[in-house]
Amino acid sequence: MLSIGKLSATTGVKVPTIRYYEEIGLLPEAERSAGNQRLYATKAQERLAFIRHSRELGFSLDDIRELLSLSDRPDMSCAAADVIATRQLGFVKDRITRLQALQQELERMLTQCAQGTISDCKVIEALSNHENCLHPHHGEV
Repeated sequence: MLSIGKLSATTGVKVPTIRYYEEIGLLPEAERSAGNQRLYATKAQERLAFIRHSRELGFSLDDIRELLSLSDRPDMSCAAADVIATRQLGFVKDRITRLQALQQELERMLTQCAQGTISDCKVIEALSNHENCLHPHHGEV
């Protein structure tokens, strides 16, 4: 059995995040020691590693919840998991396209900059007026 601190250290997930995942039901409620300290079994460590890896790949908490539910039913078809992963891949591809457009816009701004004075700075000019940009990128980060 692992304390929450040791679970955090072995998985790289911060203690408040572990508590949050437990609170929202992604992790089952931990057993408690006589001193009321949370104690986690290996299964919780594996589940937390699954959650962390899923988050690193950009899956939403709802998708992770569904994937965890699917993983608890090993004899079921993996079609539902494929749908979730395919949808996430689409989100990633869209994000890459938007980021590439932002990269091109920043490169264009810098290329146009003559490194003179601020009054002639194309970077400041483009940032001051969105109409000077070639690509739409409102609210994207």
